[in-house]
Amino acid sequence: MKKTILIGVLVLGAIGAITAYFMYNKPHKDMEAADADITLEATALFAAFQADEQAANAQYLDKVVQVSGKVKHVTEEDGKISVTLDSGDEMSGVVCQLDDLSTPSRTDFKEGEQVTFKGMCTGVLLDVVLVRCVEVQ
Repeated sequence: MKKTILIGVLVLGAIGAITAYFMYNKPHKDMEAADADITLEATALFAAFQADEQAANAQYLDKVVQVSGKVKHVTEEDGKISVTLDSGDEMSGVVCQLDDLSTPSRTDFKEGEQVTFKGMCTGVLLDVVLVRCVEVQ
């Protein structure tokens, strides 16, 4: 009886370890080839989160979102470039963090320039944040 339980626990442990290994080594989604789940303007995305954060999370969180807008400002921190799009709010915006896993076609974005990015929406803190963004031409 004890031997059977021990064997069962070992088998379940081995299955868990194998599953964890494959999940940890799962390849990242290719953002350049990924189709956008949702396409909208930066002002509309920000307004959705301002109006009802829970509903916006349900609609946009962990989805590939294609967002267009005017560049508010560009920052670079630890080699990571973030482009903030104007949201119509003086204090906040839509932050598009460029993808580390691909080479961006350019990094010289100018304030006021109209751009389009697609990336994974991670929600809102003060700004709405999209990570792994690539520019859509």
